[in-house]
Amino acid sequence: MIVRGAVLREMGLPSPYAESRPLRIEELELAPPGPGELLVRVRAAGLCHSDLSVIDGSRPRVMPMLLGHEATGEVVRSEADGFAPGDTVGFAFVPACGACGHCAEGRAALCEPGAAANSAGTLLSGARRLDGVYHHLGVSGFADHAVVSARSAVKIDPSLPPEIAALFGCAVMTGVGAVVNTARVRAGQSAVVFGLGGVGLSALLGAVLAGAHPLVAVDVVPEKLELARSLGATAAIDARDNDVVDAVREATGGGAHYAFETVGSAAVLGQAYAATRRGGTTVTVGLPHPSQTLSIPAVSLVAEERTLKGSYLGSAIPSRDIPRYIALYQAGRLPVDRLLTSTVGLDDLNEAFDALAAGSPIRQVLLL
Repeated sequence: MIVRGAVLREMGLPSPYAESRPLRIEELELAPPGPGELLVRVRAAGLCHSDLSVIDGSRPRVMPMLLGHEATGEVVRSEADGFAPGDTVGFAFVPACGACGHCAEGRAALCEPGAAANSAGTLLSGARRLDGVYHHLGVSGFADHAVVSARSAVKIDPSLPPEIAALFGCAVMTGVGAVVNTARVRAGQSAVVFGLGGVGLSALLGAVLAGAHPLVAVDVVPEKLELARSLGATAAIDARDNDVVDAVREATGGGAHYAFETVGSAAVLGQAYAATRRGGTTVTVGLPHPSQTLSIPAVSLVAEERTLKGSYLGSAIPSRDIPRYIALYQAGRLPVDRLLTSTVGLDDLNEAFDALAAGSPIRQVLLL
């Protein structure tokens, strides 16, 4: 079948993208799903920094590629057990094979065949269903239809508006999961979130859910800091006007139990580490450029029993966590709808990524 989608044929074109037009809206041939795969009518897809990092070249991928990894849609054709036409699904950006050592240990985010497929720009089977174009993280959601591995899909409540449902596949799963799965924050422990994009504010919502207190938000955009306060932050620190480490330490009575870095900057990660107390844990979610390095006092890991750890996909099991987070949203305990800034169309994507690069929106969602 012929699909219409946003294809990136060259990384690193200069901004503004409204002028250089790195994303080209093209018609492509999409092959039918193979065994264990689904054909999905995509309804909505979020715009994420992980997409932007491919566009600007800081996260190199094979080219050309049809972008988009945070999405939702309706199954049109199923060649997999457990799915039928009409099912509403959300996508996870790591297809978990269910059989490798990491999957057997419940660490779906570290699935080795899934990571290999994502690096190669293929589906979990190793196949490509897009003619002459690679898949982005097994999803390629910036198109009206997608063929995906059933291991990339999770059945979800069809009553959820698609522009909200899309957010659970990356922003919410990653941010909330970093708090509840990776860090396992307990009620009454202090926390700080560095960076208030979709993932960072999701982490903030997760920390509110977990009962973190005090809860500090750090960013450079006043509107985002104001939103963080309205969502439950007890303190909001503008990184432009303050010594961030000292300000966080003051707000948390000597340093946070947990710090979450969602910016993708080694410098910010260093601040997050320095802002924790003795025995504190720093969790990094952002994806910095591969050339960035981090320098910390090595002795502090032992003498102060500090912990520095990464969190990918929110250390989630998507089939468990996406429905659980949706249920919490529907119960009023995870106000994910507050993260939605605006909706856009396919022809608006380059301008929308200019806005994302400038740091103004929280989450823009493509409606298809």
